[in-house]
Amino acid sequence: MNSNEIQQQLFQLIKTKLPAEASVADEVAKLLDISSDSAYRRMRGEKQITFEEVYVLAQHFRISLDQLMGIATGGILFQGNFVNEKTYGFEQYLTGIYHTMAYFNSFKNKELYYSCKDMPLFHHFYVREFAAFKWFFWLKTYLQFPGFAKKKFRFSDYPDELFQLDQKVLDIYSQLASREIWNIESMSIFFRQVEFYRDGNVFESDEDVLKLYEALEKIWDHLEKQAALGYKFRIDDPEQKPLGEYKMYFNEVLLGDNSILVVTDNLKMAFMTHTTFNFMMTRDVSFTENMFKHMQTQMKRSTLISEVSEKERSRFFRIIRDRIQKRKEALLV
Repeated sequence: MNSNEIQQQLFQLIKTKLPAEASVADEVAKLLDISSDSAYRRMRGEKQITFEEVYVLAQHFRISLDQLMGIATGGILFQGNFVNEKTYGFEQYLTGIYHTMAYFNSFKNKELYYSCKDMPLFHHFYVREFAAFKWFFWLKTYLQFPGFAKKKFRFSDYPDELFQLDQKVLDIYSQLASREIWNIESMSIFFRQVEFYRDGNVFESDEDVLKLYEALEKIWDHLEKQAALGYKFRIDDPEQKPLGEYKMYFNEVLLGDNSILVVTDNLKMAFMTHTTFNFMMTRDVSFTENMFKHMQTQMKRSTLISEVSEKERSRFFRIIRDRIQKRKEALLV
């Protein structure tokens, strides 16, 4: 990689760090105390950036120079934030996802791969009741936010501003071509979470549990329709106007790990989950290439159930639908 390629890569990385609506040139000009026109010349490669300028930008945007220059160090650099009550709340978490997804959508060609240990985060947002439950469970049980310690679950507690953010994330996700690899056990975590709260009397009544299972049924019906058609569409769109391509794979043996890989025109980015739902990201070439090969291997060993394999698709969705129905019936006993 020559110096001009490194310079171009630097500005590409900076773009991923900024909100979709922000001007990279204006931000660079402000940091380097130069004019916007001068910043543009650097971005276009017409003027070579100095080492001091690289240092200022890399330090401000937390960019690894080793990674930027492709220097092999034997380590892999990940970046991310941790959701907490004081400095990085759930709203910031969703906003970060929105900006990242908006960046992906700025490329002409982009595709998202998701290895599903449980239901992908984006699907939570189709139905408000489901999103509300996952938000509450994460903050109360996993993160143990003090304000949730003695609270019972109520659908009405989910803030409107969070659901509005959900919809913004969902809208951008729906435009991306996606490949998801599922297993029969991908929904088991959700069922265990519901039973855990029911046993602990966290729900106000079994009517709320029933309402939650009905929310899952709506999502499940929508996912099956998308899989049958091979594309995404809004859950409230009766015309089912096509958005991004949707390919769903069914693997009977391998349970995923909620890892995500995004492949764009000229780069790959990998996201790994940790501490339940936090994400850390890397652009490390060796790591992302290895994950890409792994995803390809997983898909080859799975059954594509989008558009084709109707029998296998029906069986997969029926198994989960039967589990939902049995849990609904158990509430009436």
